[in-house]
Amino acid sequence: MTRHGVDIDRTAEWDSLREKYLIPPDQRPPSSARGLHHAAFVSSDVEQTIIFYQGLLEFPLLTIFENRDYQGSTHFFFDLGHENMIGFFDFPGLDLDTYREVLGGHHHFAISVTEEKWFYLKAKLEAADIAHQIHSQDSLYFLGPDGEHLELLKSPLREMYGEVYE
Repeated sequence: MTRHGVDIDRTAEWDSLREKYLIPPDQRPPSSARGLHHAAFVSSDVEQTIIFYQGLLEFPLLTIFENRDYQGSTHFFFDLGHENMIGFFDFPGLDLDTYREVLGGHHHFAISVTEEKWFYLKAKLEAADIAHQIHSQDSLYFLGPDGEHLELLKSPLREMYGEVYE
């Protein structure tokens, strides 16, 4: 496996952070949150975004309405399952730049799908000639219509690399 990054051993640092902050599952209090309501992205073209997320990825469109914070802006949401949503805005007249990854900014959005659905959506991406990369045989990375970084992940919710997080 090809590895990237700096060639340093941070094992001691990670062990220290786990020791200091990671509460054992049987002692961990419940989260104050109910879950991720939605993550929001900027859309340059509402219809193109609907075609991509509902048509290609098969995330049903839930609603479309005017954004309360910017007159004439469309706010719309797709169903990601388990009462999770992904939302979008367009901002006509603002002439926003294209996506840029920045420190402290959004890197990618990982969406859990079944193994069967992963292969099915991979085939749909290939049929649509959408470039993608596969890592660890269960992560499929690709770009959305506005350059947003997306990942389809075979792992179930609260599981990563075969480890379940209670």
